[in-house]
Parts: sequence; C-alpha cells; structure tokens
Amino acid sequence: MIHTSRYTGRRALFIGVLLLGAALLLGILALGLGAVKTPTGDVVQVLLGRGDELTRQLVLELRAPRIVVALLTGAMFAASGAMMQGVIRNPLASPDIIGVGAGAGLAATLFLLAWPGAPPGGLPWAALAGAWAGFALVLLLSREWGGHTGNALHPVRLALVGVAVAAALGAAQQLVLVRAPDGLGAALSFLTGTVYGADAVRAARVLPWALVLLPAALLCARTLDVLNLGEDLATSLGTRVGAARLFCLAVAVALAGAAVTGAGILGFVGLLAPHLARLLVGARHARLLPVAMLLGAVLVLAADTLGRALLPPTEVPAGIFTTLVGAPYFLYLLRRTR
Repeated sequence: MIHTSRYTGRRALFIGVLLLGAALLLGILALGLGAVKTPTGDVVQVLLGRGDELTRQLVLELRAPRIVVALLTGAMFAASGAMMQGVIRNPLASPDIIGVGAGAGLAATLFLLAWPGAPPGGLPWAALAGAWAGFALVLLLSREWGGHTGNALHPVRLALVGVAVAAALGAAQQLVLVRAPDGLGAALSFLTGTVYGADAVRAARVLPWALVLLPAALLCARTLDVLNLGEDLATSLGTRVGAARLFCLAVAVALAGAAVTGAGILGFVGLLAPHLARLLVGARHARLLPVAMLLGAVLVLAADTLGRALLPPTEVPAGIFTTLVGAPYFLYLLRRTR
C-alpha cells in the first residue's frame, strides 16, 4: 500500500512537471502569434530582458496579459469543477453545467449595464453573487422534495436541470447584450467564452482572486477526501459536514465566478479537466486538484492558441474548442450515469 502510494505520488509529480513544461512551451508559442508574428527567438530574447522596444511592447504589454488570463481562468474553472464533483459527489457537476457560470455571466452583464463606470474590482463580486444565485436555483429545482426518496439529488437530474437553467440564464444574458449600448456590448464581449482582448486590467482583475482561491482549494483537499467517504463516516471522524460542505462550495463557486469575469463561460473545462486528472493520478484530492488545475490551464491556453492560429486574422473563441472537446464527453458521462 505504501509502495503504491509513493508510486502514485511520483507519477503525479512527473505529470505535473510535464504539464508545466507544456504550459511554458504553449505560452512562448502564443506570445509569438498575432496580426504581426514574432519569431520564437525574439520572444525568448524579450523574456530574458533583451530585445528591441517595439517587440517588448508587443509581447509583454499586448500578448502576455492574454496568456496570464487564459492560464488563470483555466486553472480556476478546473479547480471549481473538481471541488463541486467532490462535495456534491456527482461526476456531472461542473460550473458551466450546473448554472454557476451562466449566473455569474448574467450578473456581470447586469452590473455593468446598471453601473457602466464601476471600478474593475466590483465586477467579480457581482459575478460571485450571480454564481451563487444560479447554483442555488439549480439545486432547488433538482431536488425531489418529500416522498420515499427524501430530498434526493440525482446526478442525471442535476445535470439536466443545470443545462436547462444555464441555457435560460445564457439567453437572458444575450437579450441584455442585444439591448445594451454599443460601447457596453463591446466591453462585455469576453463573456461569450474567449480571452480575446484580454489586457493588463483584466489580468489584474482575476489575479488577486486566483492567488487567494487556488491555494484555498488545495487546502480543502483532505476535507474533500473525507466528504467522499459519506456523511456518517465523515461525522464519525470528527468533521462538521455541513460547515465543511459550505466552505468548499463557497470556494468552488467563487473560483467559477471570478473566472467568468476573465474569460466568460468556457464550456466543459470544469468537467473535462478533473476527469482527466482522476484518470491520471487517482481520486485523492491532494494529487487530483493540482493536476486538474494544470490540465485546465493548458486546455484553455491550447484552445486560445489554436483559435488564433487556425484562421488568421480571424480569431475563433477558445470556448468553441473546449465545448467541441467537452460536449461529447459530457454526453458519454450522461449515458453512463444511471
């Protein structure tokens, strides 16, 4: 048992190093892409503190914030999905599937419509409130109140209700965007699921939340493992189950809400990355969470880089590629879950 645990730990470390390397290589590649392509050698020179002023401005001021936003939001969506799956004990749980992302997007839209001159720091708080509202609505509609099942929360029912609520909230958001003034509509274009146009302001808006919430998610690893043992056993081990669930869900919902303000709703990142991580390193959250974060970051950065390179000068939103990959897997899970 000890030998197996050490082997799995070394495997998780090896996979983590590989993912970090992949993120670094993708980042360097992405820094060279754009309307004016920059050779990889020039990008490396800029990162080493050299290079001419124009190339430095192009790479560091215009492209680097986009890379930062893609990496942070990918990691945050993945961590949020892994925590939701752990707390709700539902393999179909994901921020975009159970209404969290759509609620955050609608709230952010309404917030900027009502307060166009709001400081950048206010947007994540509005998104957080909307994320909680969307999540609470899905939970309320998913429960089978009363009867012989008690207050049951069936995985497939939760997923189907979540998809319906997310679609309704997304439609409401699009209606608001259509009616919004031209300038505001352009300012909210990132909510469609893209990191296009990400600048230093948007990166600075997401970064503080990531610095607080991603470590908080890692600190929840042992609690999530205990919660997965079931309520009775968790209680017998001294865990205050209600408080533990509430804290973990608060972190998960906040992660998704803050990520939406950086890249909009990136479909299925929060579903796909935790499942891939579980296949690679097992179900223990001390290994699952960091690997899922790295997978989510690489997935979003790869989707954005592909979207920029596929049909230049047109840019395909990253959310389209994550949805194309994640939607078939979601249908597979839906079919497999009884």
